[in-house]
Amino acid sequence: MSSAIIQLLVLAGIAVFLVLRLRSVLGTRDGFEKPPAALRPAQERNPPELEVIEGGPDRDIVDHVPEGSDAARALAEMKRREPGFSVGDFLQGARGAYEMILMAFEKGDLSPVRDFLAPEVHDSFQQVIDLREQQGLSIEASFVGIRELRLVDAAFDPDTSEGELAVKFVGELTSVVRNAGGEVVEGNPSEIKRQRDVWSFARVMGADDPNWQLVATGG
Repeated sequence: MSSAIIQLLVLAGIAVFLVLRLRSVLGTRDGFEKPPAALRPAQERNPPELEVIEGGPDRDIVDHVPEGSDAARALAEMKRREPGFSVGDFLQGARGAYEMILMAFEKGDLSPVRDFLAPEVHDSFQQVIDLREQQGLSIEASFVGIRELRLVDAAFDPDTSEGELAVKFVGELTSVVRNAGGEVVEGNPSEIKRQRDVWSFARVMGADDPNWQLVATGG
């Protein structure tokens, strides 16, 4: 074997060693990443301040309802009464509330979500639960996820400062109804069904209590 080939093999071995050593210290990076701030050009680290043009549409509103609509004006008034209010944050909270309330109803125990239900809604849910129990029926349900969630309407009462938001949900879950003998009378444990609801939540804007209550349900 010639000396040139031996030198190439030695250099290749050193290169492999260095690569393995670097990986053990830095880890493996995949894809394109921005360099650390200290390594980026100064103009990237300290971008020039951009002039903010006031009077433009509030994206937190117009991303959910048409600009200039009654719903948009209602949302703007809610924000005026409570500057910390965000439509996006509300919808994220509504997503979690939908799963909690729906599953509490399916399981027949509303106590964990009592504070999130208006008295009329709580009573109507409880009547259905009581009727199931009288008939000896029980439900086994499992929540899969939310396929669709969007704001469909908004209203604001300036006299009471109460805001009301209607949200459409399309949820996915498995549900089985069993009789007193444990026999399945409705549903299939391996079949995912879609549940479509339009729920309305209300709250006095600016109040100390941050919780919204479910005040109406529909399909």
